[in-house]
Amino acid sequence: MTPAPARVGDSVDAIDTPALVVDLTAFEHNLARMAAFAAEAGIGLRPHAKTHRCPAVALRQVAAGALGQCVQTVGEAEAMVAGGIGDVICTNQILGPSKLDRLARLARTARIGLLVDSQEGVERASQAAVAAGAEFDILVEIEVGMGRCGVAPGRPAAALARRVADAAGLRFRGLQAYNGRAQHIRSATGRRDAVARAAQAVRETQAALAAEGLTAAVIGGAGTGTFRHESAAGCWTEIQVGSYVFMDREYAELEDESGRRAPEFQHSLFVLAEIISTPSPGRAIANAGLKVLTTEQGRPLVFDHPDIEVTGVSDEHAVLTGPSGAALALGQRLRLIPGHCDPTVNLHDWIVAVREGRVEEVWPVAARGASR
Repeated sequence: MTPAPARVGDSVDAIDTPALVVDLTAFEHNLARMAAFAAEAGIGLRPHAKTHRCPAVALRQVAAGALGQCVQTVGEAEAMVAGGIGDVICTNQILGPSKLDRLARLARTARIGLLVDSQEGVERASQAAVAAGAEFDILVEIEVGMGRCGVAPGRPAAALARRVADAAGLRFRGLQAYNGRAQHIRSATGRRDAVARAAQAVRETQAALAAEGLTAAVIGGAGTGTFRHESAAGCWTEIQVGSYVFMDREYAELEDESGRRAPEFQHSLFVLAEIISTPSPGRAIANAGLKVLTTEQGRPLVFDHPDIEVTGVSDEHAVLTGPSGAALALGQRLRLIPGHCDPTVNLHDWIVAVREGRVEEVWPVAARGASR
């Protein structure tokens, strides 16, 4: 890991840039708002650690009422369990023997769930669990519009669930019904319609499970863009939201029912950058490029400066453009809102947590680069 860019007690002005910074006031607002929603709706909250990859964040989510965490990789699962999280679901297809062995070792001391969408996946998970003297919780992943992994809903999914229920070392826990594409449909109507189609697939599968004498105790899915729709549908038991805790440009641009952009969560995650060159009036260069933020979902926004636009990003630099009279001075610090928070976090070893101009905590991104 690189040295931390700040120490507890430092002034924000002393943070070595570029740095990943969390505004604790906004962060805590987001934690509390989602936790309150889940409690009021009577639905389980299982945030996704792929967003933050940081046990310090996960522990705060659990303290606010979350059941545990979702992860995408075995490395993320290991980091979460080592950091004190005792209930983890790997929302991905894991087939490699070495990866399954690692998960099985974790399952001796923590509750570990994983997804299957094939008979081969069931057999490999069973073999690993038995060899380790452990048990896995298993969710059968069904295709609900994502166009990625997942067995067909209805009878094919129920037949696979029966194989899980009959396999040694496995506990059939339910279904995974996640449509990531729905999260980013701009219109609220479009998102609602996509979730309605997914709900129909879930209900069809529930009926097929009943014919097999099985019940899905857990039905997981949803995300920051659609969690209210899944909750209202009445068939999901857990929402697997991730980006709500940080927010990013893409989620902030989703429309509500009236067609307005009115995000209910606040931007708490920023890349703190510094202007290192002012080559011409209205144009400046900041020290935050592709090595500290990603642009696959759009260039970053400049927080609190709507008149300044990021017009270019290269390896180490961001080009800022504003009106000729814009305050773009050498040494000036700016907070950039990433286009996509998840991969941006994965570019950093540390998250600097600040409040009222001071560094309050410094969190290691323990699962940075844990892609296996």
